[in-house]
Parts: sequence; structure tokens; C-alpha cells
Amino acid sequence: MMERVYIGLGSNLAEPLGQLQAALAALAALPQTRLAATSSFYASDPLGPADQPRYVNAVAALDTTLEPLALLDALQGIEQNQGRVRKAERWGPRTLDLDILLFGERLLDEPRLQVPHYHMHARAFVLYPLAELAPDLQLPDGRLLSALLAQCPFEGLERLQA
Repeated sequence: MMERVYIGLGSNLAEPLGQLQAALAALAALPQTRLAATSSFYASDPLGPADQPRYVNAVAALDTTLEPLALLDALQGIEQNQGRVRKAERWGPRTLDLDILLFGERLLDEPRLQVPHYHMHARAFVLYPLAELAPDLQLPDGRLLSALLAQCPFEGLERLQA
């Protein structure tokens, strides 16, 4: 059965716009998966260390029959293919970050994967692109995207021209 999955994309190294475009092409090529929609790209201030470049972020909607951990493995493969090196430092600069934000109506709390994404409610660079794709979205835990947006100002974000 196809499930709608939302993926957060981010990059601030090695031509971030190109990184996101390449990632979207790789998402579209995943088996048992269709790239249904893509938000606008946004520039955002970095979380964590301030001495790093601004990020470019977007959200993609996928329809997939892959199971959550199989999709996670595929996303991590895309990250590695695009030069992602995982370091101990959280929120540091990276060529590509792909996060499963929502996976259908599922609530997941596994060692490798928590869905809904554990901090998406506080990240404008996730919520505003997600709202472009699904403005009336209700999360599996009952929260409304519109309520999350009302508590997360559009600060530090810049919508990029196509």
C-alpha cells in the first residue's frame, strides 16, 4: 500500500542548491517510490555553530511502498553518495541532510527513527515548506500543522526564487 511520506532536505556545503536538486533526482529514482511534490527552496540560518554557511532547505512529498527503515537506509545512501560524512557534532555543516518528517499515519519510536521527526514542530525551515505541500495537514499525533506554524515565526528564513 502506498503511503505519503514527507522528507526534509537541507544542505550548506558544496553548492547547496545543486545538492538539493541532485537529492530530489535521487528520491525520484528510488524503487517503489514516486516523487509527488516538492516545496520551494528556502535559505535558513544554521542551528548549532553559527560559524557555518546558511542552509538551503526544502520538503519533498513521496508516495512509497517501502517500509520506514528501508526508506531510511535509502536516504542515508543518497546522503553518502553526495559526500555526507557523519560526525559526532550535531547540527554542523553538511553536504546533505535527508530526514523523514512524517510517514503516513505512523507513529514510530525506534532507535534509528522517530516519526514524526522529533524537532520538526520547532523548525521554521521544515514547517513552512511542509505547509506549501499540505496546508491542512494533521500529524498522526493529532497536532495540526497550522497550530505549529502559529507558534513558529518565519524568522531567519528566506524563500528563494526558482
